[in-house]
Amino acid sequence: MTETVRSYRELKVWQKGIELVKMVYGLTQVFPKSETYGLASQMQRAAVSVPSNIAEGQGRQHTGEFRQFLHIAIGSAAELDTQLVVAVELGYVSNENAQSLFDLILEIRKMTYALINKLPR
Repeated sequence: MTETVRSYRELKVWQKGIELVKMVYGLTQVFPKSETYGLASQMQRAAVSVPSNIAEGQGRQHTGEFRQFLHIAIGSAAELDTQLVVAVELGYVSNENAQSLFDLILEIRKMTYALINKLPR
């Protein structure tokens, strides 16, 4: 990376991760009450995991650990993507309403891979 990042809050991918969390919490509010501790909770935890792992990795101040935590964030994004597919398939949310979230998940995954590739080896 050419510029020094003093805080994870400066990372665009972390900022997008916070946006993702807000969208997931908003979306899961319309899930059936029976899913409060089921799929809705799993989706919320996976969403929170994305920016949390980015923050934890950057906070470790070691490139190898940062890279590892970025990979975990990518995994959490993939988990959330799968859970969103399940929510659509179960009829909890329409594909049209889920599309912006699918798009944001893909954008975050691409940004995270790009960040990993910019880190020194």
